[in-house]
Amino acid sequence: MIESFQFATAQKIIFGRKRRLTIPHVTADWGSNVFILTVEHTDRLRWLFDLCKDNNLTYDVFSVTEEPTVEMVEKAMAKASRMQPDWICAVGGGSVMDTGKALATMLVQEGDLTDYLEVIGKGKPLKPDTLPLLAVPTTAGTGSEVTKNAVLKSQEYNVKVSMRSDVMLPKVALVDPELTTTLPPEVTATTGLDAITQLLEAYVSRFANPLTDAICLEGLRYGIPAIKIAYENGQDIEAREKLSVAALFSGLALANAKLGAVHGFAGPLGGMVPAPHGAICARLLPLVVDANYRALVDRGNDKQLKRFEAVARIINPHGEPNISLAVEKLHDLVAELNIPGLESYGFTRDRIDELVDKASQSSSMKGNPIELERQELESILDRAR
Repeated sequence: MIESFQFATAQKIIFGRKRRLTIPHVTADWGSNVFILTVEHTDRLRWLFDLCKDNNLTYDVFSVTEEPTVEMVEKAMAKASRMQPDWICAVGGGSVMDTGKALATMLVQEGDLTDYLEVIGKGKPLKPDTLPLLAVPTTAGTGSEVTKNAVLKSQEYNVKVSMRSDVMLPKVALVDPELTTTLPPEVTATTGLDAITQLLEAYVSRFANPLTDAICLEGLRYGIPAIKIAYENGQDIEAREKLSVAALFSGLALANAKLGAVHGFAGPLGGMVPAPHGAICARLLPLVVDANYRALVDRGNDKQLKRFEAVARIINPHGEPNISLAVEKLHDLVAELNIPGLESYGFTRDRIDELVDKASQSSSMKGNPIELERQELESILDRAR
């Protein structure tokens, strides 16, 4: 029996080299005033500004210089409100995407941003109307261009919280792999490993379904061989293309199948130390896979073990579906991509108990293929230091 499932994503997905040049055509009936969210170095977006000028689009720009915070989104809202844009264009990595989703949604809501936040706010439901959002990723990692939530850090409470609703899905996700060729190696590594983590966790998740299964396995087949090539040669467009597909697929999967213990840890840990989300995920991935594998063997869960065997076949395509060997290869990949231990970001052993307490309440932890005991969770973090 196949259990019932549902699937939600952006209204339209456009993928391919040079598809960024079609933006004026894609947004032709959205209006002439566009509010652009981007990274700090706006010179890289000269092509977009030229497209706007050539097509008589009025634009203003807001720079997203770090992982998004509640306070940052409030500043963007204030600036955008003065312009009264017809649509939002978010061009950048996951931080820009999340800021764009929050902004496009909040500009038509009543009340304050915190009214709609989980944990620290009221978690009020969002109105179904939003401004049209064009999401254009320049990294191959989070897949945030096709997800329905925005993760924001509250500086006041020192915690990361989410806005989450189907209405936050972008109107169009436009993925042009050529935009990722200028990424430095360290960003290529952390964002790419985040995508691989999302694909793997969504595949072994308790909430996986036949549609996400297909997306995850195909995404892993693209992403795992490509990430080291893209890391070593950023101009290899074929590797960039494959990694961009993997990242896109990872967003489709996580939005519809949830994740697991890696992201269960990564959310609260990101609020505790100034570490890039992708670097946290990369460091934890092989350790969590190993802990899950051992727990599944110890507790006799053959059904979920078969899923790990399927992943092992992709990680080691020319050998047996050996999960232990797959874990070793993941450790090797993390080392080859120079992912540091968590202590390099200030996470120390005396904070393990605090993090386990926070992670145990995470929604991502509920998707893990097996419930890990406290001792197992503590061991993962101790080894990740």
